[in-house]
Amino acid sequence: MNPQNLNSDLSIRPWKFGKREYQLGKHPLIMGIVNVTPDSFSDGGQFLQTQSAVEHALQLVEEGADFLDIGGESTRPGAEPVSTEDEISRVLPVVEALSGKTAIPISIDTTKAEVAQACLSAGAEIINDISGLTFDEQMPEVCREADAGIVCMHIKGTPQTMQENPHYENCVQEIDEWLQARLKMLNEQGIDSTRLVLDPGIGFGKTAEHNLEILSSIKQLRKSGRPVLIGHSRKRFLKKVLNREMEERLAGTIGVAIALAEQQTDIIRVHDVAAIQDALLAWKTVREWQQ
Repeated sequence: MNPQNLNSDLSIRPWKFGKREYQLGKHPLIMGIVNVTPDSFSDGGQFLQTQSAVEHALQLVEEGADFLDIGGESTRPGAEPVSTEDEISRVLPVVEALSGKTAIPISIDTTKAEVAQACLSAGAEIINDISGLTFDEQMPEVCREADAGIVCMHIKGTPQTMQENPHYENCVQEIDEWLQARLKMLNEQGIDSTRLVLDPGIGFGKTAEHNLEILSSIKQLRKSGRPVLIGHSRKRFLKKVLNREMEERLAGTIGVAIALAEQQTDIIRVHDVAAIQDALLAWKTVREWQQ
């Protein structure tokens, strides 16, 4: 495959929100994960205190994160919901502290409009909603009024039910059609499509086989003209691929990241920013030497 074709102008996807504009598609940007939760599947409890979460976030920035994604409610399979008040109490102090300490955009991983509103007012710029802005009917209005960037993700069911025998006739096609329908609906609600990034939702109502099918079909998902974000870091499907427990999945996470980069995935959401950044830099350097 000619690398020049991979970087052609037709492959570039703009992402515009607020005063920011990104031209995505040349190489993946990295969204660093900061879970301010007691029960996330990978790092639950490690950064529950505001100071530790802020320090971790700034470390991810130093390691090369292009975005920070702050979450106050675990969405692992079977996770119990938390109240709006609890979620705000976890994430808002972190956003307030970070907004004055880093210039990179802060994303809030939430399905609740009230949480989104509080954090956007405190300096966040992106809403990462696992429900594709469907769980809270006020979310589209909050995002529209704030001119926020949006990550619109596909989920089948809810975190409590999503892994109860998920089934698709054609996994990638059905997810793609659902995301296109969300793009159309949000556009009708006054949100320009250039503000949206699409996420097919690895692990959110998918078997390991579904996840692998999605991960090999990024080009199909990018045909809509919108950037694609993938969050595969340390996830359970890697256990089936590698027979490794969660704490041993870094190498697998890196391997998938390179496969995603080869398919022009626009943004990769990960825990281990330094390792992924090094791997992508090495990949990019070799690709450039091929030209």
